[in-house]
Amino acid sequence: MSRVDLLSLLPPELETLSRRLGEDRYRGRQLAAWLFKKGVYDLEAMSDLPREFRSRLGEEAFIGLPEVERITPSQDGSRKFVLRLADGARIQSVLMPDRDRLTLCLSTQVGCGFACAFCLTGTMGLDRNLTAAEIVGQLAAARLALPPESRVTHLVFMGMGEPLANYDATVRALRLFTHPGAFGYSPRRITVSTVGLVTGIQRLAKEDLKVNLAISLHATTDDVRGRLMPVNRSWALEDLLAACRRFPLPVRQRMTFEYVLLDGVNDSPEDARRLTLLLRRVRAKVNLIPFNDWERSEFRRPPLPRILAFQAILLEQGITATVRWSKGEDIGAACGQLKEPRLPKMASA
Repeated sequence: MSRVDLLSLLPPELETLSRRLGEDRYRGRQLAAWLFKKGVYDLEAMSDLPREFRSRLGEEAFIGLPEVERITPSQDGSRKFVLRLADGARIQSVLMPDRDRLTLCLSTQVGCGFACAFCLTGTMGLDRNLTAAEIVGQLAAARLALPPESRVTHLVFMGMGEPLANYDATVRALRLFTHPGAFGYSPRRITVSTVGLVTGIQRLAKEDLKVNLAISLHATTDDVRGRLMPVNRSWALEDLLAACRRFPLPVRQRMTFEYVLLDGVNDSPEDARRLTLLLRRVRAKVNLIPFNDWERSEFRRPPLPRILAFQAILLEQGITATVRWSKGEDIGAACGQLKEPRLPKMASA
């Protein structure tokens, strides 16, 4: 029987594991505290657990932290983590400071299979899904790199991959992040971004998670969106927005719509006016993201006056719209810039 990664188990499951190994349930709660509250990932350092119990745990389970291959700092204070997984796959996550916030951008897949035309990650194709433990492991790795007084305050599923295409692992990771006996994050501090997988949105609507949802929209007509985002050929704008309207939003919570502004493609005043019409029946806010350039891309960022004019039209129509200048652009860590080649697994000595 293969060993289980402890980072994938919810606190009640750690209690069940403890019982199966002959200990009381409270040993599972102690184990959860070490893993999720104290950030200790060495069984031998968990000093209040009996030595024999730690030995049995080591036979049945492991803690699969990703290897931090490198951390690249940005001039804006962001840090890009390149993480190497057990099979040699490499992913990225990004720490982004903003006043009293410290946000971690998480990946959910190795690569991405949705091939959005403006996104560098989409040129990788999809290698595989991450496990829930590999998603959680990104937070564990970031915590180890931070000084004791620092804490990741917000989590965004906006890194490599499509979270709702890796639905089960994404939802399990969300439960680990929000469970009071695990990491204990408020759902309001977590955002899941999707290219618009309608079936995934419908499934997430039935969960009790109440995390924030962000929709990658990026166009106001099916013709343009279909050229930018192949997913639109499966779920057109009408289908996507219908699913958004049905999504249960907590009181005072709005759905975020992400809109990458591309020079001469989707940044006209007509696009802005169409966008206000598309969102008129959704409790929405819009993040306008000026395109972040990457080598060999066919797109360009619009000039600043056009960006501000687009925003002004939305604001005039009563839609909250902010221009989100992506962090980490100088280190290839901004929105749409994440890409890592896959390396073979290192041979053991």
